[in-house]
Amino acid sequence: MKHEVEFLNMPLAVYREVAAHLRQVEGVSVELRPQTAKAFDYTQSQVGGLCLEVASPSPPQGKRLGEILTYYGDRYPLHPEDVIARLQAPANA
Repeated sequence: MKHEVEFLNMPLAVYREVAAHLRQVEGVSVELRPQTAKAFDYTQSQVGGLCLEVASPSPPQGKRLGEILTYYGDRYPLHPEDVIARLQAPANA
């Protein structure tokens, strides 16, 4: 299951830190998405977001991913806002 995640104004180094934390969860792969803005802006991140892929979602995985995303989401606004709920939803829902 793939999920797109974006943290508004998050610096590149912090995106890499988030990706490293998420990759520690078994069955999760993470890729950094390139920035798609047409014009350069110092206030924007150098990264367009993260692409999370969860091989076979389980409640413990969803809980851990939610904890990680909540931690960083408290510091940088998370988009889409419902991504944590979707990650924690049962696989059959």
